[in-house]
Amino acid sequence: MRSEATMWMDAPPGRCFDLVSDLRLWPTALPHYRYVRILSVSEAGTHAAMSARRGLVPVFWEALQTTDIPSRTIRFRHVRGVTRGMEVIWSFEEERGGTRARVHHQLDFRFPVIGRWLADRIIAREFIEPIVAKTLGCFRALVEEGRE
Repeated sequence: MRSEATMWMDAPPGRCFDLVSDLRLWPTALPHYRYVRILSVSEAGTHAAMSARRGLVPVFWEALQTTDIPSRTIRFRHVRGVTRGMEVIWSFEEERGGTRARVHHQLDFRFPVIGRWLADRIIAREFIEPIVAKTLGCFRALVEEGRE
């Protein structure tokens, strides 16, 4: 399963990257998120337990976040939950005086017979894509308001 969402933001790429990479801001910045709990921070990255809502349905996972400041990329590797093994890459590129934020998800689902159908039609279309669209919209509103 591969999914990609993009959104243009009227702010510099560095500002967008700084805001999104700070997981401590996510619970207050994202009303559809139930929680983001930092479990540990090490040289390997930040290990966090995360939960969001898709409508009334709560979803949860644990991920290891790593950031690359020079390339302005944020990577999440899901290490626990239904989406264990999913790789998520956020990138921020200068475009038209602002930033093109891009979020790419890739998951090789571990259920061989129904895995691809389940990942493409249920997990991606019904959960990942709506949640990431809300997430991008919330971050765009924050960064364009100029507050954190």
